[in-house]
Amino acid sequence: MNKLLVALLSMSVAWCSSSVFAQELTLGSAAPKLELKEFVKGEPVKGFAKEKVYVVEFWATWCGPCRTTIPHLTKLQKKYKDELTVIGVAILEEDQSAVATFVEEMGDKMDYRVALDSVPKDGSPEEGAMVKNWMEASGQAGIPAAFIVNGEGLIAWIGHPGQMDDPLEKVITGKWDIAAEALKLKELLAQKKKLEATFKKLQTLFGKFEDDGDAADLLTELDLAAKNLPDRADQFSMIKFQILASPKGNADQALSLGEKLVASELGENPEALNNLAWMLVAPDREKKADAKLLKFALKAALKADNLSERKDPSIADTLAKAYFDNGQVEKAIETQERVVELAVGSELENDPGVKKRLRQYKRALDASQKDEKPKADAPKP
Repeated sequence: MNKLLVALLSMSVAWCSSSVFAQELTLGSAAPKLELKEFVKGEPVKGFAKEKVYVVEFWATWCGPCRTTIPHLTKLQKKYKDELTVIGVAILEEDQSAVATFVEEMGDKMDYRVALDSVPKDGSPEEGAMVKNWMEASGQAGIPAAFIVNGEGLIAWIGHPGQMDDPLEKVITGKWDIAAEALKLKELLAQKKKLEATFKKLQTLFGKFEDDGDAADLLTELDLAAKNLPDRADQFSMIKFQILASPKGNADQALSLGEKLVASELGENPEALNNLAWMLVAPDREKKADAKLLKFALKAALKADNLSERKDPSIADTLAKAYFDNGQVEKAIETQERVVELAVGSELENDPGVKKRLRQYKRALDASQKDEKPKADAPKP
């Protein structure tokens, strides 16, 4: 059951990473002071001027994702050259002297102001004033991170610089409603807290289920989670299906839920259908699924294959295994051969399991054909 826990954990992490954790510094707060050691590119900026929009972006020379956003920031600076001042603040640098070299090498690709965080003498990079007063104060745990400061000196937006085009344009044109956005953020944070509380409870119930095989409390909590967090209902339903379809679950209830999921909007999503089928036919499954669930897996996999126009190697791989587990070995071989062809150039190309399964299916067919051959008559004495 560890995979169920991993799935839920991944869901929680994905939710948290896409959210802004507002603390002391949030939308509508007065922008903190610019406490910078020095500017290594562009004219120094000492404070936020009225009627001027700023982007304060946090990055580091060692941060790969930060490098990919640099040309985009340059593009925005050029687009709004008269209305906007972009300041790239290098933080968490063990060797701040490396920043100037990096900026020089970037040349025109990094065509905006660049400054160094003000770090106390003999202090660590984490003690930088900008790290403390901007990043930590707003709960930002990763870089790159950008803050838009509007013409009134207020924080208008916080997030990934690659996602700020629309809010930036609205801030510059005066169409950005900080109060409304702050309310959205508040609602988002409230929902995040719900998810965190739900996850902690489910984590405990997962452990109980693994110990004694009693899923009643866990299933009840998943139903409650789907009700309280409707935008995550499909994910909770998928987890519930996996529990019911597990060796410790209930095949009849799993089939009933699976049929409902296939009949819902989720049933028009080939990836979701593929996941449902794969839960039942995965090679590393502890125990072969119930016969009626294997038929359901084949049904779901066939629909997923058709929805993907028979061009997705991962879905076809699931379909082949579903055929095999349902005793349709020749169709399994035919489909797996298609997988091998489709896998060329995809992430499955170097997956040894793809060709291993094809060999497995062919061996099974050879064995069955040998068993079916009539035995020769015994010689007469």
